[in-house]
Amino acid sequence: MCLRLRLPSIQAAIVAGLLAGCGGQSTIKPAEILDQRTGMTVGALQEPIELVETTNLSMAGGKRASFAFLGPIEWDKSGDLSYGLWVHVAPGNDRQVGDIHARGTVTLILDGGPLVLSPIDATTAGSGPYQPIASWGQTAYFNLDVALLKRMAASQKFALDFRAADQSVVEFLPSHETHTTLTQFAHARGITGD
Repeated sequence: MCLRLRLPSIQAAIVAGLLAGCGGQSTIKPAEILDQRTGMTVGALQEPIELVETTNLSMAGGKRASFAFLGPIEWDKSGDLSYGLWVHVAPGNDRQVGDIHARGTVTLILDGGPLVLSPIDATTAGSGPYQPIASWGQTAYFNLDVALLKRMAASQKFALDFRAADQSVVEFLPSHETHTTLTQFAHARGITGD
């Protein structure tokens, strides 16, 4: 009879211990993918960072808000590391977007001020680590280096400005905190503060 009372208590303690262990882990972890075709290792986030248009946070009358998504990428070609920033802009149904590949269209706003992103050609990996969220959106890769990644992770201010076709600027703010996510990515890739 004493054994019967202890067994449920032991099981409860084990379950509580397992749940406590899981609770300390982040839900947004960096991922690593091996491209079988090229032999290249690609480091990325499990999910890209979501950003929401600031001017249309409360859409009414059937209008769809604009969204943007971004995620850092590390390409490892047998120890030769390179970086990029994947950006996908999914415009709402109330505006025309500009060309995401045109110089000066995408600007990152951080603590140190605005930084116009420079588009790059994506590496020749078999498939990208992030997939476009909306079929009507535009996707591009931008130049990213270790210094900028560290700056992004450390910044308290984080926004993305996108120049629309009518030359107006659409501001996007993260829907969630970005510091932890970007810091975890940097640490998982072996990039630490100096």
